[in-house]
Amino acid sequence: MPIRNKKPLVFALVIALQAGLATTAVTAHAASSVDQTSKYRVYHNDTAIKEFTTSASAIAYAKNYTYTHVEKITGREWIWDNFPHYKVYENGVSSPGREFATLAEAKQYASKVPFAQIRDLEKPGFIQSVYPAYRLYQGDKTLANWSFATLAEAKKAAKAYGNIHIIDLSSNQWVWDNITVYQENVQRAQAAVYSIEAEDGTSLTDKTYSFLLDAIRASLALPGSRVVNTQTGIVVQTNKPSFDVTQSGRVVGSYYSITKAIVAANSLSSSSVVKDGLTWWTNIPYLSVIQGDKLLRSFHTRKGAVQFASLYANTEVATADARVIWDNTKKLQLLGWNGTARTDSILNQLSQTQGLDYDSPSWFELASADGTLSDFSDSALMTSLASSGIKVTPLVSNQFDSKLTSAFLRNEAAKMKFINTLVSKLTSLHVAGVNVDFEMMAGSDRTLYTEFIRSLTKAAHTAGLTVSIDLPRGDVAWDAKTAYDHNALASIVDMVMIMAYDQHWKGSEEAGSVAELAWVEDGVKQFLAYGVPRSKLMLGVPFYVREWSIDATGSLVSNQALLMGNLPSLIQETGAIGAYDPISGQVKYKYTGADGYTHVFWAETADSVKARLAIAKKYDLAGVAAWRLGYEPASLWTMLLQQK
Repeated sequence: MPIRNKKPLVFALVIALQAGLATTAVTAHAASSVDQTSKYRVYHNDTAIKEFTTSASAIAYAKNYTYTHVEKITGREWIWDNFPHYKVYENGVSSPGREFATLAEAKQYASKVPFAQIRDLEKPGFIQSVYPAYRLYQGDKTLANWSFATLAEAKKAAKAYGNIHIIDLSSNQWVWDNITVYQENVQRAQAAVYSIEAEDGTSLTDKTYSFLLDAIRASLALPGSRVVNTQTGIVVQTNKPSFDVTQSGRVVGSYYSITKAIVAANSLSSSSVVKDGLTWWTNIPYLSVIQGDKLLRSFHTRKGAVQFASLYANTEVATADARVIWDNTKKLQLLGWNGTARTDSILNQLSQTQGLDYDSPSWFELASADGTLSDFSDSALMTSLASSGIKVTPLVSNQFDSKLTSAFLRNEAAKMKFINTLVSKLTSLHVAGVNVDFEMMAGSDRTLYTEFIRSLTKAAHTAGLTVSIDLPRGDVAWDAKTAYDHNALASIVDMVMIMAYDQHWKGSEEAGSVAELAWVEDGVKQFLAYGVPRSKLMLGVPFYVREWSIDATGSLVSNQALLMGNLPSLIQETGAIGAYDPISGQVKYKYTGADGYTHVFWAETADSVKARLAIAKKYDLAGVAAWRLGYEPASLWTMLLQQK
């Protein structure tokens, strides 16, 4: 945590060297110089399934699955997919097994289907279609496979049966039969069983018919009527057009003929031809961009849909079959350190927040080398937060005492005592987990600290608790010589907080921002290169700045920490003049104080915090962690909630 009387960063290197790590550090640094950053992510549908350092390895893995795509994680650049380009339908019905990468494959499959329609998923309409045009009946009866594309095919099939008639589906007319004159006379001499009814069952005429053809011909003069066998209840034929043309979901016309329906629909935008709830033809784009339950826009191409969706928060791209192929609905997790154990102060801090996911009160501390735990916890806070949705992960520290920590890490009994006491207390408090903040440790404790974290995490996980760990931003020049084995620690714990602040701190020899944006981003890239998974990395964000007093010779006189929330009034009271500083990415303010010195500070504002969130989003990190709650203006949380 910042704003403490830390030793200079170079002192950590001195400790490491004095501890005899000069030789081993070179080897460790060489190993850590291998960039382990995962740069490419494989998605199955819209679920991330694995990350890789090279595009070739990512694509090779993705090819083992269907409906996969590969993205460059930074910027979410879409570089490869095996999504189908063509889809074969059969009278409005399709399935994942009827999707193909090439037109040749689609045509080959379609050739085996009696009535196949091929859709280019990136264009309106269908590019090849065969629909049923004629249907065979034997009296009142017909079969599922008695539909044909041509009259010749229908007649050929009819040769195997007697008492057959053929209906032209485009006109609903009886156009052919193989009923002899004798059979016709016999049927007309039988009891009259066919009536002409409305859809609700009301008879439309007083007459009934013995011969089906007579009933059908009579019904054609009554639109919307149907021919019913009064003995069996079978609806033999209906005169209601079966194909509806819809535009934006509204029926604008109805047709007997699918061909005529398509012609009508093709002249309209956002139209479809629908029969019995199934879409037989459409020019509505296959992909839709959806935000919540609201349709923003539809697209024919995946590229266009994803580019558009990326301009809006909480959107997803879905196919017409409701398969989501891309989304940006992931939310940044927000954690706030309290920097205090006082329940009244913590509740006051939390009352100002919006959208906070995790709260970390400073409840626990290593009291002595024998593993004694200082406990400042308060179950009353847990009671107060029970319905808030905020998860509590108390902070445990080591007093930032190098000698104390070294002695503790070398005492197995002390470590066991500490871990058991801590986990037992965390369990009784019903918290979500624990946040470990051990700082200012000797480089010689690197392996011991890793093993301690391993033991603590094992015990915590057994108790159903998570473990997060705070690590200084550091530098590649000496990180391998410190007590923090980034790769090993990240493989053990659930979350890593990079404390990306105190670039210029209380003991710095030059004035500067506590966290220049470029410095922060470089730190994120370093942690990823060490092998810290993006899904486990939270970016530490400062809610404070440091003001520097400079004399007439340009020498530093003193410095002090300023709270972010106090800056507007300070600027107004002192008349401080601000100018954008391209190096820090912040506004740098200057004013002359009553002491005669020039006072300088790099402001932390809603815009600079937003820029830090943008870095977290750019590298697809798990979230951000703020040091500390209470330093910020309450208005900042409106922006944080919108941006998360």
